[in-house]
Amino acid sequence: MSSPHYRDVAWNGVWKQNTGLVQILGLCPILAVSTNMVNGVSLGLATVLVMALSSFAVAALRNFIPHEIRIPVFILIIAALTTMVELAMNAWLHSLHLVLGIFIPLIVTNCIVLARVEAFAAKHGPLVAAFDGAMMGIGLVGVLAILGTARELLGAGTLFGGIDLVVPGAQALQVLPADYPGFLVAILPPGAFILLGCLIAARNWIDARAAERARLTHSARRQAA
Repeated sequence: MSSPHYRDVAWNGVWKQNTGLVQILGLCPILAVSTNMVNGVSLGLATVLVMALSSFAVAALRNFIPHEIRIPVFILIIAALTTMVELAMNAWLHSLHLVLGIFIPLIVTNCIVLARVEAFAAKHGPLVAAFDGAMMGIGLVGVLAILGTARELLGAGTLFGGIDLVVPGAQALQVLPADYPGFLVAILPPGAFILLGCLIAARNWIDARAAERARLTHSARRQAA
């Protein structure tokens, strides 16, 4: 498959069809785990791994899966790969595994994974399907990173809280003054909804500006011609 096609797949996953800001899928981890950046990014990376592997597996096996039972088979593949990722995190990142808890196995039920497997991986080759799954996951990681950073900074005045769960001995950064009282709403579910709405509005504004610039450029070229 040509290089421009891969660029299109990457652009769709990261921006044009971003799962968190455009498709509005996977709200459970987006809102529940993004209380700080470390938790959000960690779960996002686990989701990237599951999406890439499941997309590759489904694309490789798509010609052997009967159409009538494809959904149960897809879920079985996703569940097996999610279990592998969870066991790996439990073995090598046990403290982080305890913090993320139930949200790791809940990757199985994340509509982002199943939707992309059904919409893309079941219709394309293994390599581009795995790339698409990874890009869709990276788009989600970006949303979780920005949302987690904003909520942690506003709620506690710190960054990289819980980094010691990933890098033993590392400490969070106290960005705001130590006597900062914290903005409680930011780390509660209402704050997550408000900040996610702001991110969606910002993305729509950027797209609208880009469309307006493209329209003006096209008009100027037509007048010049």
